Amino acid sequence: MIVDRQQQRITHDVFANIGHYLRPNDVLVVNDTKVIPARLHGRKAGTGGKVEVFLLHDHGEGMWDVLLKPAARARPETVIDIGPLQAKVIERLPDAMIRVQFTPSDIYDLLEQVGEVPLPPYIQRHGHQDGVEDHPGKDRERYQTVYAQQPGAVAAPTAGLHFTPELLTHLEQLGIRRATVTLHVGWGTFQPIRSAQVTDHRMAKEYYRLIADEAACIRQAQAHGGRVVAVGTTSTRTLETILQEIGEVGAKAGWSDLFIYPSYRFRIVDALVTNFHLPQSTLFLLVCAFAGRDLMLEAYHCAIAERYRFYSYGDAMLIQ
Repeated sequence: MIVDRQQQRITHDVFANIGHYLRPNDVLVVNDTKVIPARLHGRKAGTGGKVEVFLLHDHGEGMWDVLLKPAARARPETVIDIGPLQAKVIERLPDAMIRVQFTPSDIYDLLEQVGEVPLPPYIQRHGHQDGVEDHPGKDRERYQTVYAQQPGAVAAPTAGLHFTPELLTHLEQLGIRRATVTLHVGWGTFQPIRSAQVTDHRMAKEYYRLIADEAACIRQAQAHGGRVVAVGTTSTRTLETILQEIGEVGAKAGWSDLFIYPSYRFRIVDALVTNFHLPQSTLFLLVCAFAGRDLMLEAYHCAIAERYRFYSYGDAMLIQ
């Protein structure tokens, strides 16, 4: 779906033709975070009680913030055996998080052996779908962008799932630049807005980074009259966070809890590639802020009528 904000017009095409709607010197800003197998199943040392460990934030040297289920087994000094890994509970943190120390401290390679890809809760697996076998191995491949590089996300930046290496090469040949940010998508992306007032909702913090060379690529595109086309809400929030923090597109790393909802004034993003989102989600509010509530509601009603697929493995829209 192509949503033209200026003309207030909605049209349809296939994603492979996205280059028809971009211009030479436009810059696609993609999020190169890589989804890790963040759901682990272990047993409490001594009693053998089952414990699920959900990885959230890597603080280095084997120290992680996690969620434990059941939370009652999260007393300090508790040790959880997870195959070749051990996790020792250090302390309880706000928002139901637990800090643990892993042994060995470098867990990423071992996660491939013992971890599961944490698919969104609305994706149900029942053996086969559309003639293709559904199992965690398939999702490890599908639920990852082709440009994923930096391990640390527990959910994919799903707008990027539509791009193939061939399409990216074609766009480059058309003179469309590409720059990379990193934002490690956290568990908060699954959380609906439950507060009565939108302004009372708080986003979970997520780590982001923009390095100097990539920032320079974005500035060069702007200098040549190109638009900043954010691929996904995560790239959008990263760029807007940096503009709020330092007032320009520059190298920056930190933790973002930026919540974008209608009345927000965008400072850098000119166009947005995004999927169709859950109702009552922060993601839907972001696209309403970008395109206007009425136009987005019209777009979503149109998508339903045209039988678009929604959510992580669904279809895309370009808002420009």
